Amino acid sequence: MSNCIASELLKNGKTVLYQTAPVLLETVIDFKLGRNTDSSNNFIQSVLETDLLIIDDLGTEIINSMKLSELFTIINTRILNLNNHVTKTIISTNLDMKNIFDIYQDRIASRIAGYYDIYYFFGEDLRLKRIK
Repeated sequence: MSNCIASELLKNGKTVLYQTAPVLLETVIDFKLGRNTDSSNNFIQSVLETDLLIIDDLGTEIINSMKLSELFTIINTRILNLNNHVTKTIISTNLDMKNIFDIYQDRIASRIAGYYDIYYFFGEDLRLKRIK
């Protein structure tokens, strides 16, 4: 579903960044700590300003305080348009809202619960179906 939305936006000249939660947060932290010094590609600016950010597999990353802080900054900046640019975010996860509140602190979880439309998808896992 996320890929279909991204494809349509790209066709209309919008910018899209798709990344798994573990890679997204690790990459942002690497930039902040100076472990990635490629100044021609300001990843953090792209994360905050891209028209559509797709965070895939939230809940698969190893959580620590730095990652929680960066996730909060990303979500909050994009919700409040602190980048002076209208942005949208899609978050996909296998977690339910209770798990999100248990794992991500109230300040992150309440923003997800309060500012995002929540859709539950049911059915067979198509990846597993291909194996059979």
